[in-house]
Amino acid sequence: MRYDSITEAIGNTPLVRIDPAVHGLRNIDLYAKLELLNPFGSVKDRAAWNMARPHLEAAVAERGGQVVELSSGNTAKALAVLAGMHGLAFKSVTNRMRIPEIKDLLLLLGAEIEELPGQSECLDPTATDDPLTLFHRTLSAPDSTYLHTDQYFNPRNTEAHFTGTGPEIVKDLNGRAPDWFIACVGTAGSSTGVARALREHDPAVRVAGLVAAKSDFIPGIRTIDEAHEVGLFDPGTYDSIDTVTADEAIEGMLTLNRRCGILAGPTGGAAFFGAIRQLRPVDDEVTERQTAVFIVCDRVESYLSYVRRRRPDLFGRPRRRNSPADLTPAEIRTAPAIGVADAQAWIATGAPLVVDLRGPHAYAALHIDGSINIVDELFEELLHGGLPFSRSRPVLLACPVGEKSARHAALLTRMGHPDVRSLTGGIIAWRDAGAPLVRD
Repeated sequence: MRYDSITEAIGNTPLVRIDPAVHGLRNIDLYAKLELLNPFGSVKDRAAWNMARPHLEAAVAERGGQVVELSSGNTAKALAVLAGMHGLAFKSVTNRMRIPEIKDLLLLLGAEIEELPGQSECLDPTATDDPLTLFHRTLSAPDSTYLHTDQYFNPRNTEAHFTGTGPEIVKDLNGRAPDWFIACVGTAGSSTGVARALREHDPAVRVAGLVAAKSDFIPGIRTIDEAHEVGLFDPGTYDSIDTVTADEAIEGMLTLNRRCGILAGPTGGAAFFGAIRQLRPVDDEVTERQTAVFIVCDRVESYLSYVRRRRPDLFGRPRRRNSPADLTPAEIRTAPAIGVADAQAWIATGAPLVVDLRGPHAYAALHIDGSINIVDELFEELLHGGLPFSRSRPVLLACPVGEKSARHAALLTRMGHPDVRSLTGGIIAWRDAGAPLVRD
């Protein structure tokens, strides 16, 4: 195979059958679409190229044009490569770089990284005074001088998969669409585009969407609340939407890595795990052989620090004590919580220490007066060593929407803190109630 440009190698990725001895399904053939074999390493190569390609010539002609995207992951990586190939600068705008390997790679590729304050950890178009939202509007303005690919709202994101990924799956299945398509939901570009292509070929294709559990962070996957903030997301695309936890994603990843020789990252692991869970009850009922496809979107190497922090035992280190991952659903469900009005009254007494678990930029933008900022990952590290606060001081925990704070409140309660509460609905609920917030 000979190409005149590396961009010609984007797409036409293999469709690999998973050994039934691994997945245990008797009547369903399960296939993995290996998007990790795209030249820049992920499924986002397709969308990045399709979104940027029509505008690159004009950007080059302007001399000094800059490609900008609100991304801290694979889209940023692909765009950084494409921009560099055309002599353009690339800027990644985000309010939180959570994967160190991706950040280092972007810097290595010459990208500029700008972390803006944000009230939540994802773009919220309804937050009219959110700095990240305001910057997004500036990028999208007709007189903008940036080449803004706008992955969350650009239909060319979806089109890349409608014209490429989906038809490739049909071709590799000898002209038939699979009975099932299981997809993780990030920008919703790949799941929407592939689903549309498959259903155009066969309207009976069933599509299962996978989102991250509300209290978890899985790279590349949104929670259901975050998905509803994405312009390309349409719940009607999916016959069902299920959640996957970070631990399940890692378990699925390990199976693909160790049993299948597929060096998938956590997102691919989540897709595999979710596919098996979705298909297992179906497998017991079908009378004719069926097929199912899931996407392996990127490689494991970029996520070693993410996996190491959650599963140190995989690297020969003891599993850490006092981990939120060890909580039972009942403990999380019954975590001590307090509503906005009662929290205001409690704070007015001067009793509680208020801990804001959001990222530093979100905290800087708007926070409860008198609160202290301890990022959730750092807070979790502190808990491994025991109670970080005196038992004599009440504690109020706040996060964007009250999910992570609930987990930490449950864990602190298990560890013996007598009076810790989670702010119900988080800072978003506080803001929506009109309660006062201050800026640094």
